[in-house]
Amino acid sequence: MKAPLFLLSFAWLAVAAVAAEPAPIQTLALGSKAPDFKLPGVDGRTYTLKDFARAKILVIVFTCNHCPTAQAYEERLKRLVREYKDKGVALVGISPNDPAGLRLDELGYTDLSDSFEEMKLRAKDRQFNFPYLFEGDRTGASRAYGATATPHAFVFDAERKLRYVGRIDDSEREPLAKTYDLRNALDALLAGREPPVAQTRAFGCSIKWSDKADSVKKFMDKLAAEPVGVEMTDAEALRALRKNDSGKVRLVNFWATWCGPCITEFPELVTINRMYRRRAFELVTVSANFPDEKKEALDFLQKNQASNRNLLFADTDKYKLMAAFDPQWNAALPYTMLIGPGGEVLYKVQGEMDPLAVKRAIVRTLKEDRFK
Repeated sequence: MKAPLFLLSFAWLAVAAVAAEPAPIQTLALGSKAPDFKLPGVDGRTYTLKDFARAKILVIVFTCNHCPTAQAYEERLKRLVREYKDKGVALVGISPNDPAGLRLDELGYTDLSDSFEEMKLRAKDRQFNFPYLFEGDRTGASRAYGATATPHAFVFDAERKLRYVGRIDDSEREPLAKTYDLRNALDALLAGREPPVAQTRAFGCSIKWSDKADSVKKFMDKLAAEPVGVEMTDAEALRALRKNDSGKVRLVNFWATWCGPCITEFPELVTINRMYRRRAFELVTVSANFPDEKKEALDFLQKNQASNRNLLFADTDKYKLMAAFDPQWNAALPYTMLIGPGGEVLYKVQGEMDPLAVKRAIVRTLKEDRFK
């Protein structure tokens, strides 16, 4: 007897759904040969496995810009390179992440995302002493090695057989680290011994492969649906805004609909808010338009999806309101100030802001808030 058509259709859909799921990642087995790769480095070169042929031991670490755990190990990796280079150990970092697979709220602990250009900036700023390679949307190398998190270390001997895989040590907070698995493996191999522990679990951020782009789109659609409003503000409220007793790092931007530089930089403000708003941070924009221009200001804010706190001058005496916030302000727009929880000015500019400088000041100030 033939199966009913709807049952056949259901079975076909079930098979199709299973087939559509990405294959589970299998970490490279101990003893396996190192898979080859061909990836661009931040130094302008293209690297393959052969470029490290002279090294007695090759360490490949899958890492990235944005992950706070990966960031916590940057100095340790640089120190390892310095201490083991003359012993014949080479180290290379590979960023497996596709920037299109990263949501803005996953950038809350970084000043830079994972694009190739931003990798160049981080390598220069942090003075990396090892090749830093970009995989991006290629995903071949990280899947072949079976990287599961950033950072994830793989150690290969002279024959390029995998001898250790896993974590660098047992704590992202360096003072708490007690077991130095990567160093122990290197010391053992250099002495002709087996690593005391050959495999450990890697802890860190998940790999952001290109197949996560759909979740990014859903996230952006959700942000676009958030309500946008604007409140009227007076001199007293602006003095309180500058004092900042919110307990948060506060970014204040004064703008107007007729100000060209204000319009140009405004999307950067929205991005910054979306990156850090889950931490002890808030963005407040203040429109210097007249009160009767509220509709124009609100239309602009809605167009730019500015779901943060937005204010509008409630008085036609603009000079009084500007002086209430900052008596030293010369009244030029745009005007941006980053204020610490105690009122300290962390960044201030009259004219267009430097988004990277603002992000770095935010990250520097919020550095330890997740441990409180």
